[in-house]
Amino acid sequence: MTTRVIIVDDQAMVRAGFAALLAAQSDIDVVGEAPDGARGVELSRQVHPDVVLMDVRMPEMDGLEAARRILEPPPGVTHRPRVLMLTTFDVDDYVYEALRAGASGFLLKDAPPADLIAAVRVVAAGDALLAPSVTRRLIADFARQRPAARGKPALRLKALTQRETEVLTLVARGRSNTEIAATLVLAEQTVKTHVSRVLTKLDLRDRAQAVVFAYESGLVTPGE
Repeated sequence: MTTRVIIVDDQAMVRAGFAALLAAQSDIDVVGEAPDGARGVELSRQVHPDVVLMDVRMPEMDGLEAARRILEPPPGVTHRPRVLMLTTFDVDDYVYEALRAGASGFLLKDAPPADLIAAVRVVAAGDALLAPSVTRRLIADFARQRPAARGKPALRLKALTQRETEVLTLVARGRSNTEIAATLVLAEQTVKTHVSRVLTKLDLRDRAQAVVFAYESGLVTPGE
């Protein structure tokens, strides 16, 4: 099955390099490019990609606003691709807010080519790109700047069983399903079922939003 990808970045050389790399893969088809967020949103609605590679900082409309518009489309627009944010190492609040808006993760622009290809495949498969330690560090840093939520986010945790709460805690700490299974002495398929139930009960898109929710609800605190 071929994954349809569009690349949204204001640097032509970056777009060309990423496009050439991804198009060389037999299971990835680059179906369009855009130089800013506004045209990225427009292109996404025209070609219906599976994954959008979205730069964080761009003129006209930045990647955060573009991600919001793609992931929260107006009535009548039903297609919602996965969004993978692209950033430099000096990440800022935009990336954290993009995760809150529903982006499936982020990738550093200077990541090795193999990492970019793997990231597109991971996100297209419906998982979140949370493996790199820098992602967990980023979320923890911004969670530290905000007080733990009171009210609705914390109350929503009550919908979870004790086991589901344990699974969510480990997801928020960056553990893979295999690692969670080993920690809780469960079958990996059972862990997948628990993760799916957590996402459904909390009305979350994927693991990226689950991590953000866990920090914002106070279930997990930075430094634990």
